[in-house]
Amino acid sequence: MKRSDFRFFNRIRVRWAEIDMQKIVFNGHYLTYIDTAVTAYWSRVALPYETAFHKLGGELYVKKATLEYHASALMDDDLSVGMKCKKLGNSSMVFESGIFRGDKLLISGELIYVFADPQTQSSKPIPEALRNILLIFEAGGSVVDLKLSTWGELKELASPLRTEVFVDEQEIAPELEWDEHDATALHAVVVNKLGQPVATGRLLQAKPKLAQIGRMAVSKPLRGGSLGRMVVNALIDAARQRGDQEVILHAQCSAEGFYRRLGFKAQGDVFQDAGIDHIEMSLKLN
Repeated sequence: MKRSDFRFFNRIRVRWAEIDMQKIVFNGHYLTYIDTAVTAYWSRVALPYETAFHKLGGELYVKKATLEYHASALMDDDLSVGMKCKKLGNSSMVFESGIFRGDKLLISGELIYVFADPQTQSSKPIPEALRNILLIFEAGGSVVDLKLSTWGELKELASPLRTEVFVDEQEIAPELEWDEHDATALHAVVVNKLGQPVATGRLLQAKPKLAQIGRMAVSKPLRGGSLGRMVVNALIDAARQRGDQEVILHAQCSAEGFYRRLGFKAQGDVFQDAGIDHIEMSLKLN
């Protein structure tokens, strides 16, 4: 087993609480590392586990888990946990995992899951939609689609996600979330292969040659991946194509680092919008 066998990795840093009396990682924690990587894998294939598997009509249950120990991990090791779907049966799927320190394989593992009815825990055939998502991802394909259009075209997709993030999660009053700018904005929505909206944003014409990105939202279980970046880059490209020379946005201060990594620079003082600290940021377009 080599690192190149895997397309997906989840990074884990070994903590003090995971060390045993031999000053190495206690053997049982490796299964936790792998299980954590499985959760991250579902995020990587753009499936918010709870809502996606409800839509699919079943749940996954572990049938068998095996580990093979090759070498030990130590305190503060930065580990990469590789994960891939190795085989799909009728109702079962096999996941293979490798825990690496650099290029050195420490632990190899295998998990066998069964797709089943959550009420009876009786097995069911893996839905074709789920089967296709896993095959697409492991073959190197994209598991999401980006849509750019008007509010009239994308409202049914963008509206539930914005409600989930801004109204339900961040407790912003509904009357502050919805405004007249939606009707004139260009909207971007990323949908997964189940048709679920997983990220969204909009582009306004603030002034001639000046665009403004706003209402950026990513489904909570899928944050930390590439979905937000995909939306921002699509809106930047749209602004550039229509001749805008600069893009601004009002970033929540907690997301300032995300926008800095995309080339935006902060300007002005921190201000509050809907009770949340924001900072204006800008990006010059060539």
